[in-house]
Amino acid sequence: MLKKSIAVALVAGFAAGCVTSTDPYTGQQKISNTAGGAGLGALAGAGIGLLAGGDDRRNALIGAGIGALAGGAIGSYMDQQESQLRGQLQGTGVSVTRQGDYIILNMPSNITFATDSSTIQPAFYSTLNSVALVLNKYNRTLVDVFGFTDSTGSPSYNMDLSQRRASSVASYLISQGAASQRFAVIGRGESQPIASNATPEGRAQNRRVEIRLSPLTGA
Repeated sequence: MLKKSIAVALVAGFAAGCVTSTDPYTGQQKISNTAGGAGLGALAGAGIGLLAGGDDRRNALIGAGIGALAGGAIGSYMDQQESQLRGQLQGTGVSVTRQGDYIILNMPSNITFATDSSTIQPAFYSTLNSVALVLNKYNRTLVDVFGFTDSTGSPSYNMDLSQRRASSVASYLISQGAASQRFAVIGRGESQPIASNATPEGRAQNRRVEIRLSPLTGA
């Protein structure tokens, strides 16, 4: 419990203390690469993989006055959120998939990060700003951010890279106003490929960050 609380506090502190600038096209605040790298370094140094468990996040949000969803309201709420995300992310390269009451955003590495880097590419900030707008509007969801790599390199290196990439995306969304208590960050390394690692095309598909949104319920 203590580690989970420290993790959330670190992310919140990073988001509050980072250096930002205003995007001239969107008017949104975006995190500087220098501040982002420092914040992620602190997270990695603390050895944090999972920021908060589902029950802890749920209890923290409900305790903060965020109302839980129940019954038929769950499906309707997620339907509306899905529709908003599809509208915001059309043409960005990010896919939106609905699985029951879950929404999954697949962010391929060719539009998010340079090779072997966990620094968000500047062109992707506007897409993340669009995601943040929807997350902030639909705040009764939990946000799991997963990082994945291909099988190139050692498993331990890939695990670390996937964790840093997931942390980078989560930290940026938090810097745009999403509550840190909603987030969990999980590095999966080269596990759970969605394509063959035997081809360049397959490896490109496996290098990705996924965001899974789940409804905040009372149980």
